Amino acid sequence: MNRMRAREFGVRIGLLEPGPYNAITDVGGVRVGHSTIIKGNGRLVVGEGPVRTGVTALLPHGRSVFRHKCKAAVHVINGFGKSAGLSQVEELGQLETPILLTNALNVGGVLDALVEYMCIQNPEIGITTTTVNGVVGECNDGHLNDIQGRHVKREHVFAALEGAAGGPVQEGAVGAGTGMSCFGLKGGIGTASRVIPSPSGTYHLGALVLANFGLVEFLTIGGVHVGTELASLGYGLAPPEPPRPSAGDDAGSIIMVLATDAPLESRQVKRVARRAAFGLSRTGSFASHGSGDYVLAFTTADTLDHFADPSALRHESLMRDDDPALNRLFQAAAETVEESILNALFMATTTTGRDNNTRQALPLDVVGDILRRHGRLLG
Repeated sequence: MNRMRAREFGVRIGLLEPGPYNAITDVGGVRVGHSTIIKGNGRLVVGEGPVRTGVTALLPHGRSVFRHKCKAAVHVINGFGKSAGLSQVEELGQLETPILLTNALNVGGVLDALVEYMCIQNPEIGITTTTVNGVVGECNDGHLNDIQGRHVKREHVFAALEGAAGGPVQEGAVGAGTGMSCFGLKGGIGTASRVIPSPSGTYHLGALVLANFGLVEFLTIGGVHVGTELASLGYGLAPPEPPRPSAGDDAGSIIMVLATDAPLESRQVKRVARRAAFGLSRTGSFASHGSGDYVLAFTTADTLDHFADPSALRHESLMRDDDPALNRLFQAAAETVEESILNALFMATTTTGRDNNTRQALPLDVVGDILRRHGRLLG
């Protein structure tokens, strides 16, 4: 069966309607770019391959993010991770670089390339103005990739940044998602969006995830525990069957990026970010001991001018906490994260990597049969 997104397959998540692309790029100005690295087959030779990795870039708007910072927030569900730059976002409530996603051991190299990119775009950094806080998120793709080889280089980072575009977003085994696993199957990049109508205007919220967590038996789609049946059929267990983790262990990681155009302050952005955990849990995750589960959220509304007079008072129009639209943004955060994770699974393709380790693609025909029996498949 050809790969297709969850909604195209007949799985409807939530009640809010998606934007035109059902992607994070439905938030005006947001762009996504990938650089995918696939090289070699067979036995692992550290530094040579096989390579199944990459980098994904997310640009919040079409201007310099350093000069026009986004109000932002970080929410840590479980802090088993190696990401860079999150502490300053948490402290100041501001995002001043694109967001890059890659593998766990390549954070340093990707951060170095991002800093170089920012200095080219903004030559004043560190000379006539402040330094820059680069933001890089990560998951571990070592099951399929020569992760010690740290194959994501400057040229790959620049290619992802310079190739970032609006419109439809590639999903599955692409960019940072090339070597990632999800529920014992092939995971990777997924995205979704929602439209929030309001008397004060129409808002959008989009999510993009790097999904790399979970054991197959916990997988839940549309409220149906499909993973137990998939496990009984042998899916999610690479032959020969590896030693199983202890019962209840779903160690892995996920980076969830949320974007909106709603006029929120950083505190409210953080409130929205927290709701991503509900979407994550609906797919079967409970953020086990070894998982790294992070949410990074921002709004493109009312950006902060780096060179503005610091003593000048700001007169911004913000959403009230009791505005019904804020509840819809909470709802949208949960819905888009859940659907983004499913899209990562539905779009990913079977991948064989280092030492011939294989992650099977989610078997759509089998999943379709299970969902039909439970009355959860539309059409």
